[in-house]
Amino acid sequence: MKAIVVEDSRLAREGLVRMLEDYPELTVVGQADHAGSALTLVNATHPDVIFLDIHMPGSTGFELLEKLSYLPQIIFTTAYSEHAIRSFDFNTIDYLLKPISKERLTVAINKLLARTDNDTTEQSENNKNQPVKDPLEGHSKLLVKDGDHCFLIRLDTIRYIESQKNYVQLYFENNKAFVKKSLNSIEARLPKSIFFRANRQFVVNLQEIRRIEESISDGFIVTMSDGKELEISRRNAIELKELLSF
Repeated sequence: MKAIVVEDSRLAREGLVRMLEDYPELTVVGQADHAGSALTLVNATHPDVIFLDIHMPGSTGFELLEKLSYLPQIIFTTAYSEHAIRSFDFNTIDYLLKPISKERLTVAINKLLARTDNDTTEQSENNKNQPVKDPLEGHSKLLVKDGDHCFLIRLDTIRYIESQKNYVQLYFENNKAFVKKSLNSIEARLPKSIFFRANRQFVVNLQEIRRIEESISDGFIVTMSDGKELEISRRNAIELKELLSF
């Protein structure tokens, strides 16, 4: 499970990173000292959990979460108890008051692991209990509900689909929305003539590819219609070349 630590105090940040080394289930993939650098780090690493301070220079931890394109699980770390109630407006696992003890950190991580196990089991049971659905077509209409927003979209207007662990994020027109399904389960219903599995994280709409270039790893780099660049693995690049050739 990928984790990042966001804390403006260097001593507190490095101390927590050292404490987390005792938990093999977690891998700290980065750390940040303010909300601006944390936002860049989240977008680059897509962590499963953030250990997040609330009071930081510039923007608060809450303001950072409101800017994220997806919501990882959160363990707040703060010296102030008065924000505990608001913290649970987010995907909060626990609320740790500084100084953080090893015992209290263990309780929080056990909650995190239990939540993850439950989510995985629930996802698996839901998939088993759901009837097999027919493949979709490019003109199929989909009703996607994300929070308070509902979208009725044509399948072929989706530029790409990004895996977010047990969820996916759909990118279409000027919008994006979460769907609580795995990328594999969604890919199984997509028409192969339109959608292509670029790598472990992305499925792309072939009609939305604007440029293809060779990469240094013998794969491809594709540029999508919104300017996003995605890497096609070497094995998938061979399949893509055959698919797009006469």
